[in-house]
Amino acid sequence: MDIKELFAKQEEMKQKTLNSKNEKESEITKVMTFYIGDQVYGIEIPYVIEIIGVPHITVVPGIPYYIKGIINVRSKVVPVIDMRSRFGKEEKEYNERTNTIIIEESGVSVGVIVDEVIGVIPVYQKYIANSPDRIGVNDNKFIKYLLEMQDGIKLVLDVSKLIFDGDMFMVDE
Repeated sequence: MDIKELFAKQEEMKQKTLNSKNEKESEITKVMTFYIGDQVYGIEIPYVIEIIGVPHITVVPGIPYYIKGIINVRSKVVPVIDMRSRFGKEEKEYNERTNTIIIEESGVSVGVIVDEVIGVIPVYQKYIANSPDRIGVNDNKFIKYLLEMQDGIKLVLDVSKLIFDGDMFMVDE
């Protein structure tokens, strides 16, 4: 290999490294983050319609325990899920920090009640970690991926699975 080939090879390797670094540092999406207990969760922004307090909820008999009932949002009837109940955590009384995030997937809207909304963060490839299902321990089928950031791990939820999971729209027998 002569000196020109060596320099060309070195330049090619530099370019590949630079391209790889740019891919890891380019923003993929944004995520709305919130607390459920002490854990930080997130939902990708394209699914978030709005954030409201906890409105009056009309209880509907015969629905799964984690669906608290229905609400009216801009003249649309929307089922409401208590995320604490959905994830098997102890329920707690709603307070001024409790929010309902209205999400939508494939034309179906659902309200999810969370302990507190934190804010919106950008997602970069370099922060995405192996999700538990890739390492064989994901009992929580609702996790789409994990974000490993300096301030801790955030669990980003799979909205499609959250909304369309088997018993979401089925009445208990």
